[in-house]
Amino acid sequence: MKLAKVFKENKQFTLFSILALLVVGVAVFAPQIAPYDPLDAVMLESLQAPSSAHPFGTDKLGRDLLSRVIFGTRTSLVMTLCLVAVIFVIGTFLGIIAGYFGGIVDGVIMRIADMMISFPGLVLAIAIAGMLGPNLVNAVISIAAVSWTKYARLARSMVLRVKKNLYIEAAVVNGTRTWKILLVHVLPNMVTQMVVTAAADIGTMMLELASLSFLGFGATPEWGLMLNEGRTYMAKAPWLMIYPGIAIVICVVIFNMLGDSIRDVLDPRQE
Repeated sequence: MKLAKVFKENKQFTLFSILALLVVGVAVFAPQIAPYDPLDAVMLESLQAPSSAHPFGTDKLGRDLLSRVIFGTRTSLVMTLCLVAVIFVIGTFLGIIAGYFGGIVDGVIMRIADMMISFPGLVLAIAIAGMLGPNLVNAVISIAAVSWTKYARLARSMVLRVKKNLYIEAAVVNGTRTWKILLVHVLPNMVTQMVVTAAADIGTMMLELASLSFLGFGATPEWGLMLNEGRTYMAKAPWLMIYPGIAIVICVVIFNMLGDSIRDVLDPRQE
């Protein structure tokens, strides 16, 4: 009943939840939806314009672009969610440790965070990806290495505020184990804000991954890499960049708006 009330009272949340589920559905059922194998090259059909047989046209190897865009949804969405989960867990964990224990632990973690922030994020991610090698897993690792600081600083500030509450002091006096204090008393008081932040970051992280893929650090089929492959043929076959670009814009808008809606639902005090 409460969930039904949330959907009824928050039309924006309902709309973008449905759209996000449609995107997830496309990713899950990509093999059933795609009309062709996205890796099936037919050189005789290279660079064909959009037609009834190939609604989005074909690429330089004669692969159906619609099928590649559909399968790209699976690749982009899965890797984006993995990236958000990684930076959420690592950043929140380090922020909790820094905020609760303080002292040298806090100093070391925050100085590392400050050092990472001092570099342009995407430039540093490109450097790390270049050292690790060009594949999508390394792209995720590279972006995670420069993106966890936001979560760590936010988690630390919230822990410092929660630590001042009397029930934390009472738990310490009663001899409650540290891990239990963190799990039972600290984490529940900050997880909502952290989840809201993670949800709002899905669209941004998708763009970051597409950017690295565009520079050649992705995997096929993935939208950013498809844009990179299509830029050479921009004048001759503009559909190679138009349709993957539209897919990126649609997904980023959907998940950005969904993140804002989740923020409004979970933390209505924020404007």
